[in-house]
Amino acid sequence: MTVVTALTDDEVVTTPALSVTGVSHAYGARKALDNVTLTVGQGQFTALLGLNGAGKTTLLSLITRLFDTKTGSISVLGHRIDREPGEALRQLGVVFQARTLDLDLSIRENLLFHASLHGIGGYEARQRAADVLAEVELAERARDKARNLSGGQMRRVEIARALLHRPRLLVLDEPTVGLDIASKLAIVTHVRTLVRERGVAVLWTTHLLDEIEPSDNVVILHQGKRMAAGLVSDVVAQTGADNLRGAFTSLTGSREPAA
Repeated sequence: MTVVTALTDDEVVTTPALSVTGVSHAYGARKALDNVTLTVGQGQFTALLGLNGAGKTTLLSLITRLFDTKTGSISVLGHRIDREPGEALRQLGVVFQARTLDLDLSIRENLLFHASLHGIGGYEARQRAADVLAEVELAERARDKARNLSGGQMRRVEIARALLHRPRLLVLDEPTVGLDIASKLAIVTHVRTLVRERGVAVLWTTHLLDEIEPSDNVVILHQGKRMAAGLVSDVVAQTGADNLRGAFTSLTGSREPAA
């Protein structure tokens, strides 16, 4: 369901799934993010493109409230994370780059523990766990220990877990790093299906050009600064480049991201 907010003069706008406005963050004297602004619309796939060290993970740490936002503001479906953290985080599903499953628990136990953190218990939790595992084609592995899964299977379980409480925004930090081609394709396909068929909004951080489609929105981040944002075709046109690879190089003056 689309959420709308009333404005003056009877204007009505669609509330973004994610709104980041003027956000900066530093580690001591080193500025990791410098006045970054970006928007992810509801039901939209947005790629956050940048080399390692661009500030992508720092931004996701602020969005997920691992770090406090000291400069600027971040809102999820209109709820500022510093003022309404509970409501904002209820709308948010997260897949971190580092593996976060408890390896000594079964897949099902990992999911049920996550459900309990969101106040979902009993039959409802068990049913949701079964449903999301079926979606990622791991229902038959529900009782297996997480440590017995491949890297691609672990990632699929993490995505299933992130969707268990039915968030409207899913953020993924370099979710295909270290995976084989087949696992990578399966994950990209599944996430894009969530956008297309369920209207889930996605912020997908990557340094891989082949994960970005021409119809996507893209935000280019370099050394903590937002260099460009918009449809891929618009960003390419604004730089006068022939393709996204050329646009990235033109905007950052650095070596090209991986294909």
